[in-house]
Amino acid sequence: MAKNMPTIFLLYGNDEFAITRKLKDFESEFTDPTTADMNTTRLEARTMTENDLNNAVNAMPFLAPKRLVFIAYPSAKYNKPDTRKKFQEFLEKAPDTAKVVLYDTVEKAKDADKHWLYKWAEKHKPHVKSQAFFLPQQRDMPGWIINEAKNQGGQIEPAAAARLAEMSGVDTRQAGMELSKLLAYVNWERPVRGSDVEAVCIVTSQQSVFDFVDALSQGNAQRAQKLLHRLLENEDPFSLWGMVVRQFRLLIQAREILDGRGNKDDVARALSVHPFVAEKTTGQANRFSMEALEGIYHRLLQIDEQVKTSQITLDLALDTLVVELAR
Repeated sequence: MAKNMPTIFLLYGNDEFAITRKLKDFESEFTDPTTADMNTTRLEARTMTENDLNNAVNAMPFLAPKRLVFIAYPSAKYNKPDTRKKFQEFLEKAPDTAKVVLYDTVEKAKDADKHWLYKWAEKHKPHVKSQAFFLPQQRDMPGWIINEAKNQGGQIEPAAAARLAEMSGVDTRQAGMELSKLLAYVNWERPVRGSDVEAVCIVTSQQSVFDFVDALSQGNAQRAQKLLHRLLENEDPFSLWGMVVRQFRLLIQAREILDGRGNKDDVARALSVHPFVAEKTTGQANRFSMEALEGIYHRLLQIDEQVKTSQITLDLALDTLVVELAR
């Protein structure tokens, strides 16, 4: 490995909420926010070209010591030994003016040491640093919620944390957003109680996302549009987008299990989701073929790239997606 190789970070796991938070930490390291955008490039591996990659990594930073390059889901593009080797060799020769952050999905912690990027990162320590982000087990969610409340500057009673965990399952993004609502509800003046959870979180965004995907799977564009606009009124569009992408990824995984003659209990165990989530996801997966789900997921990746490169607004992208999928 070249001596002038930059520090490369590999973030992996199935906790998108935690990975997204870590990505924001990297962005916050820029001391001058006015030049941060000019020195930050976000690439989606599946859609990027070799020229995109070369320009992002080898370009000189503008009025800053380093450029920051995010590369999402390399495994989606580099799925053969020869292409993986070429990608790794490229990174090893990158200039020290670039900080490269790779992030990829690994569904199970026990499979992490088999991942090609993890093995490469271990081989090239300390120049390449890896960090795992896996969803908690259901039994650990109340503790996770209590700690997250502290991270957000508030407190939640153990019984309230347990109730919120029942509602959110192991969806840390959903739990984090619901917790933000709860802390705002009590104005950070006292611990969140069980009665607050019942008052604020009776209808969760996750349930609304399930209803939204249900409408899409049934070809009901009018209902899907109505549910989408209701969600956009109450949720940050990018948080909502993350939930929609996650749900379709769960559907692909559930479809694989069903095609292997599994059932909703197998889905709950394999995906480490709450039984309620498993039941809803299994029902929706039954309405799609694997081919259809893979096509939809590819379209979601295209939209994600278009939004991040300012080709389309997220609100318009979501509306367009409804029209496309409801066909």
